[in-house]
Amino acid sequence: MEIREFKPGDEAALFRVYYTAIHEIASRDYSHEQIAAWAPADFDMDHWGNRMRQLCPFVAELGHEIVGYADVQPEGYIDHFFVSGAYPRQGIGTQLMLRIHEKAKCSGLTELRANVSKTAEGFFALHGFHVAERRFPVCRGVPLQNALMRKKLA
Repeated sequence: MEIREFKPGDEAALFRVYYTAIHEIASRDYSHEQIAAWAPADFDMDHWGNRMRQLCPFVAELGHEIVGYADVQPEGYIDHFFVSGAYPRQGIGTQLMLRIHEKAKCSGLTELRANVSKTAEGFFALHGFHVAERRFPVCRGVPLQNALMRKKLA
């Protein structure tokens, strides 16, 4: 597996990762209505492409297939962190988290934070994050539960 920087042209593959992560993994913890609101099949792909170019995530590749991605913003916020529904529990998330920590260290960050789904909460806790606040954001008119999680860095 290789973890590399985002490059233009990755956008559609990153959407597939996002979509399958939510529809095939997070669907264990969220209702059909919540999943459809969070990751609709008719997502505006122009908006998606612009968002990915803005985030500049790390991309996980297995062979020549993109199987996960994650970002960390300059202030330490992890906006997206997704592993393909076809590749759960294979160490991809751990490799992405290690890369985030490397970047945080190089950038001199003192804290990481993320709004984490119920599904990913255990994974983030395993990597030293703790729940700071439970939240219920509304996505396309549907409330979704998540948690603001934080991790202090040495």
